[in-house]
Amino acid sequence: MTDTAVTHNCEETVVNSRTGRVFLVKYLDFQNGCVLSISEDLHRLGSLYVSTAIANNVRTAKVIPSITDSLFLNAVSERVASMINGLAIVNFSSKNQLNNSDMEDITAEILKFIKG
Repeated sequence: MTDTAVTHNCEETVVNSRTGRVFLVKYLDFQNGCVLSISEDLHRLGSLYVSTAIANNVRTAKVIPSITDSLFLNAVSERVASMINGLAIVNFSSKNQLNNSDMEDITAEILKFIKG
């Protein structure tokens, strides 16, 4: 017999950016880190970055590099890892390159998850 615990550590939201694009953001929280998935229109796998923060030092591994939005993905991954002081696994999939408005809108929603 196994014991099972039900927790509410997964959150999801839809981000309607000012440019009319729709992004699905999923945040899965763990004791020592999180998994963050950002995808446009449908849940898909895409670029994958893993960042870890230890004592104010952040390291990032680009498991599947992003061709178009590497700066945004790197910044999000490192910022999240730094804020939670742990491991951040970030998946990102989009149809086209993001513009500044898209990045701002997505980042604002991610920060809501982390600040809780």
